[in-house]
Amino acid sequence: MTPIAPPSMARRPEAFTCHNGDKVALPFSDSEYARRLSGLRAIMVRMDLPAVLLTSMHNIAYYSGFLYCSFGRPYGLVVTQQACTLVSANIDGGQPWRRSHCDNVIYTDWQRDNYWRAVGALTGATRRLGIERDHLTLSARETLDTMLDAPDLIDVAPATMAARMVKSPGEIALIREGARIADLGGAAIRAAIAEGVREIDVAMAGRDAMELEIARAHPGSELRDSWVWFQSGLNTDGAHNPVTTRVLRRGDLLSLNAFPMISGYYTALERTLFLGEPDTDTLRLWRANVAAHELGLSLIRPGVSCSAICDELNRFFADEGLLQYRSFGYGHSFGILSHYYGREAGLELREDVDTVLEPGMVVSMEPMLWLPEGTPGAGGYREHDILVVHSAGAENITGFPYGPEANVIA
Repeated sequence: MTPIAPPSMARRPEAFTCHNGDKVALPFSDSEYARRLSGLRAIMVRMDLPAVLLTSMHNIAYYSGFLYCSFGRPYGLVVTQQACTLVSANIDGGQPWRRSHCDNVIYTDWQRDNYWRAVGALTGATRRLGIERDHLTLSARETLDTMLDAPDLIDVAPATMAARMVKSPGEIALIREGARIADLGGAAIRAAIAEGVREIDVAMAGRDAMELEIARAHPGSELRDSWVWFQSGLNTDGAHNPVTTRVLRRGDLLSLNAFPMISGYYTALERTLFLGEPDTDTLRLWRANVAAHELGLSLIRPGVSCSAICDELNRFFADEGLLQYRSFGYGHSFGILSHYYGREAGLELREDVDTVLEPGMVVSMEPMLWLPEGTPGAGGYREHDILVVHSAGAENITGFPYGPEANVIA
C-alpha cells in the first residue's frame, strides 16, 4: 500500500496508510530491531511459515517498538520474509507509524472485520500462518478462519518467548536504568511513610518520583504505566494487592513495591518494612525470608536450572519449618512485560520450569512468606532484587537496602 491522505467520510475505505509526521526515536537502535526480526524470520524458516501474525502487546512492542492500547480493538504485526507491517486502529491516528520501526496500515471501523481484511491483504493466500496461541481467543479464531479461509495455524508463542528471554546489551542497559529509577522510587516511598498517612499517599510519592526521573533521563520515551503498590497490615498478604486508603498505624508490617516503566520495559523493587518496633515473631520471620533471599542471590549463575534454584530454596524453608507459608515462585524474567501484558513463563524460578540460566538473561530473586491473620508474625514478607546473568556469575543491579536493620521505621 502506498501512502495516501486520510479517507473522507464519503470514501470510507477498509484500510489506508498515512505517514503522519516523522519517525521518532525508539528505545533501541535500528540494528537492534533488525536483529530481532532476523531472529523471528529464522524461526519462520525453521517452522516453514510464510507469514506470522503477532497479536500480543509484548511481541508487537518487541518486534516493532509500538506498544498499543487496545480499548477493545484488535492490533497485529504481520511479518513475512520481505516485510514487517503493523496493523493499527484508526483511533490512534499516525502514532503507530511514528512510534514503530516498521510499516503501518490503519484499518477503519466503518464495517465489521476490517482488521481481518487488512491482515488478509498482508498475509496473502498463505496456507500456513504463525500465531500466538495463548493470545488468540476462540472468537478471534473463528473470525480468522472465516476471513482468511482457515489456514493451518502454527503456534510461535513459545519460540518468540525463548527469543525474548536472552536480552541484548541495549535491553540490559534499559533494565539497569529501570532498576536505578526503582531505587529512587523506593527512597521516596520510605520517606513518605508515617503514622496516620494513607497507603495511597505513600504510593503517589513513589510513583511521582519515578515518573519525574523517567521524564528527565528518558525524555523521548512514552510516559505511562509506572505504578506503585504499597501495602500495609493485612493488605501485605498478596504480592499484587492494590493500593487502598487504609491509614498506617504503628505496629504495621509494610510492603513497598515500585515499578517504573520505560517504553514498555518493566523493572521492580520490593521490600518489607515495619512501622514501629517489630515483635519477636515478626523479626524471626523477616530474617528467615532475608536469609532465603540471600541464599537465592548466591544461587543465580549460568548453568543452573530454574527448578534447581527452587529446590534449594524449598529445602531451606522446609528446614526452617516455613515451607507451607511460601507464597509463589522465587523469581521471573524481565523485559517487555507489565501487570497487564507480557510474561516469559519459561524463565520463572519454579519447580516446573527446567530452563537453564545463561548469559544475557535477567531474573529476579523474590522469596515471599505469607502467614494468615491469627498466626504470630502474621502478614506478607518479600524482598526483590534484579540480577543480570553474566558468563562468570550474576550482577545484582538493585541497590536499595533490605532487612530489619535498614527498614524498621521508628
